[in-house]
Amino acid sequence: MLARPINAPDAPIPATGYVQAMEVSGHARLLFVSGQTPVGADGAVPEGFEAQCRQAWKNVAAQLAAAGMTLDNLVMHRTYLADRSFALANRAVRNEVLRGRQAALTVVVAGIFDENWLVEIEAVAAA
Repeated sequence: MLARPINAPDAPIPATGYVQAMEVSGHARLLFVSGQTPVGADGAVPEGFEAQCRQAWKNVAAQLAAAGMTLDNLVMHRTYLADRSFALANRAVRNEVLRGRQAALTVVVAGIFDENWLVEIEAVAAA
């Protein structure tokens, strides 16, 4: 698979950790990961935004692994935040988890299904 980041010169420059577009060619499989919540396999929801964000990313990584993929296969992800105040912490955790990997992304502030959840992350991967 070849993933080519695209940042059009006549559009805004993206902040760190993502690209404006990602072209994927030569792939054999696409994986669409449903919104992963901050609920652990044991049913527990961690306290605080950062811990919930790490758990949601852990769940994304688990779904990728179940399909024989890793975060390296990530080409797009969408994060839903329960409140705008989590934006900077979200960026910090995302950068920590992705460790320089870039993908197309969208962050949306929205009401989330369970009021105890502060974040939900969905993803697309290609291999």
